[in-house]
Amino acid sequence: MAKSMTIGKFAEAAGVNVETVRYYQRVGLLAEPGTGGSGYRRYSLQELRRLRFIKRAQGLGFTLAEVGGLLTLDSARSCEATRETAANKLELIEQRMRDLSAMRHALTDLIGRCDNKGDRVGCPLIDALAED
Repeated sequence: MAKSMTIGKFAEAAGVNVETVRYYQRVGLLAEPGTGGSGYRRYSLQELRRLRFIKRAQGLGFTLAEVGGLLTLDSARSCEATRETAANKLELIEQRMRDLSAMRHALTDLIGRCDNKGDRVGCPLIDALAED
Protein backbone atom coordinates (compact mmCIF):
# COMPACT_ATOMS: atom_id res chain seq x y z
CA MET A 1 0.00 0.00 0.00
CA ALA A 2 1.26 3.47 -0.87
CA LYS A 3 2.61 5.74 1.87
CA SER A 4 -0.06 8.29 1.02
CA MET A 5 -3.39 8.05 -0.74
CA THR A 6 -5.94 10.26 -2.40
CA ILE A 7 -9.29 10.58 -0.67
CA GLY A 8 -10.87 7.98 -2.95
CA LYS A 9 -8.20 5.36 -2.28
CA PHE A 10 -8.21 6.26 1.42
CA ALA A 11 -11.97 5.78 1.69
CA GLU A 12 -11.85 2.54 -0.30
CA ALA A 13 -9.06 1.13 1.90
CA ALA A 14 -11.21 1.74 4.99
CA GLY A 15 -14.43 0.47 3.43
CA VAL A 16 -16.25 3.81 3.60
CA ASN A 17 -17.32 6.37 1.05
CA VAL A 18 -15.68 9.72 0.39
CA GLU A 19 -18.55 11.63 2.02
CA THR A 20 -17.97 9.69 5.25
CA VAL A 21 -14.33 10.81 5.26
CA ARG A 22 -15.39 14.42 4.69
CA TYR A 23 -18.02 14.20 7.43
CA TYR A 24 -15.49 12.81 9.93
CA GLN A 25 -13.23 15.74 9.05
CA ARG A 26 -16.05 18.25 9.61
CA VAL A 27 -16.85 16.81 13.05
CA GLY A 28 -13.17 16.63 14.05
CA LEU A 29 -12.62 12.87 14.09
CA LEU A 30 -10.15 13.13 11.22
CA ALA A 31 -7.77 16.00 10.56
CA GLU A 32 -7.70 17.79 7.23
CA PRO A 33 -4.73 16.29 5.39
CA GLY A 34 -1.96 18.24 3.77
CA THR A 35 -1.58 18.45 0.01
CA GLY A 36 2.18 18.07 -0.13
CA GLY A 37 2.37 20.70 -2.85
CA SER A 38 0.41 18.63 -5.37
CA GLY A 39 -2.90 20.33 -4.71
CA TYR A 40 -4.43 16.95 -3.86
CA ARG A 41 -5.20 15.92 -0.32
CA ARG A 42 -2.99 13.01 0.66
CA TYR A 43 -3.83 10.62 3.51
CA SER A 44 -1.20 8.67 5.43
CA LEU A 45 -1.24 5.11 6.74
CA GLN A 46 -1.51 6.56 10.26
CA GLU A 47 -4.69 8.38 9.25
CA LEU A 48 -5.98 5.13 7.71
CA ARG A 49 -5.40 3.35 11.03
CA ARG A 50 -7.36 6.12 12.76
CA LEU A 51 -10.26 5.79 10.30
CA ARG A 52 -10.32 2.02 10.75
CA PHE A 53 -10.32 2.53 14.54
CA ILE A 54 -13.37 4.78 14.18
CA LYS A 55 -15.23 2.20 12.10
CA ARG A 56 -14.35 -0.69 14.46
CA ALA A 57 -15.49 1.33 17.49
CA GLN A 58 -18.75 2.16 15.71
CA GLY A 59 -19.17 -1.53 14.97
CA LEU A 60 -19.00 -2.17 18.71
CA GLY A 61 -21.83 0.30 19.28
CA PHE A 62 -19.91 3.44 20.21
CA THR A 63 -21.42 6.71 19.01
CA LEU A 64 -19.23 9.13 17.10
CA ALA A 65 -19.07 11.35 20.20
CA GLU A 66 -17.87 8.37 22.24
CA VAL A 67 -15.36 7.46 19.54
CA GLY A 68 -14.04 11.01 19.72
CA GLY A 69 -13.53 10.57 23.45
CA LEU A 70 -11.71 7.28 22.91
CA LEU A 71 -9.43 8.91 20.36
CA THR A 72 -8.33 11.51 22.90
CA LEU A 73 -7.22 8.90 25.42
CA ASP A 74 -3.56 7.95 25.54
CA SER A 75 -3.45 4.17 25.33
CA ALA A 76 -0.48 3.86 27.69
CA ARG A 77 -1.89 6.08 30.44
CA SER A 78 -5.64 5.78 30.08
CA CYS A 79 -6.35 2.07 30.06
CA GLU A 80 -8.60 2.42 33.12
CA ALA A 81 -10.57 5.27 31.52
CA THR A 82 -10.94 3.24 28.32
CA ARG A 83 -12.03 0.21 30.33
CA GLU A 84 -14.63 2.31 32.16
CA THR A 85 -15.97 3.71 28.89
CA ALA A 86 -16.24 0.20 27.43
CA ALA A 87 -17.90 -1.15 30.60
CA ASN A 88 -20.47 1.65 30.48
CA LYS A 89 -21.17 0.89 26.83
CA LEU A 90 -21.57 -2.81 27.66
CA GLU A 91 -24.13 -1.99 30.36
CA LEU A 92 -26.10 0.14 27.89
CA ILE A 93 -26.04 -2.69 25.35
CA GLU A 94 -27.18 -5.20 27.97
CA GLN A 95 -30.04 -2.89 28.98
CA ARG A 96 -31.02 -2.46 25.34
CA MET A 97 -31.02 -6.26 24.97
CA ARG A 98 -33.30 -6.60 28.01
CA ASP A 99 -35.63 -3.98 26.55
CA LEU A 100 -35.65 -5.73 23.17
CA SER A 101 -36.38 -9.06 24.86
CA ALA A 102 -39.35 -7.52 26.67
CA MET A 103 -40.59 -6.00 23.41
CA ARG A 104 -40.21 -9.37 21.67
CA HIS A 105 -42.21 -11.08 24.41
CA ALA A 106 -44.98 -8.46 24.24
CA LEU A 107 -45.21 -8.68 20.44
CA THR A 108 -45.22 -12.48 20.53
CA ASP A 109 -48.10 -12.35 23.01
CA LEU A 110 -50.04 -9.86 20.87
CA ILE A 111 -49.48 -11.90 17.71
CA GLY A 112 -50.66 -14.99 19.59
CA ARG A 113 -53.93 -13.22 20.37
CA CYS A 114 -54.59 -12.99 16.63
CA ASP A 115 -53.91 -16.67 15.88
CA ASN A 116 -56.88 -18.85 14.96
CA LYS A 117 -59.39 -16.01 15.19
CA GLY A 118 -60.78 -16.71 11.72
CA ASP A 119 -63.46 -14.26 10.68
CA ARG A 120 -63.68 -12.60 14.08
CA VAL A 121 -64.67 -8.94 13.94
CA GLY A 122 -61.96 -6.70 15.33
CA CYS A 123 -58.30 -7.41 15.86
CA PRO A 124 -56.96 -8.21 19.34
CA LEU A 125 -53.59 -6.71 18.43
CA ILE A 126 -55.13 -3.40 17.35
CA ASP A 127 -57.42 -3.45 20.39
CA ALA A 128 -54.45 -3.97 22.73
CA LEU A 129 -52.47 -1.14 21.13
CA ALA A 130 -55.48 1.19 21.37
CA GLU A 131 -56.04 0.57 25.10
CA ASP A 132 -55.57 3.55 27.41
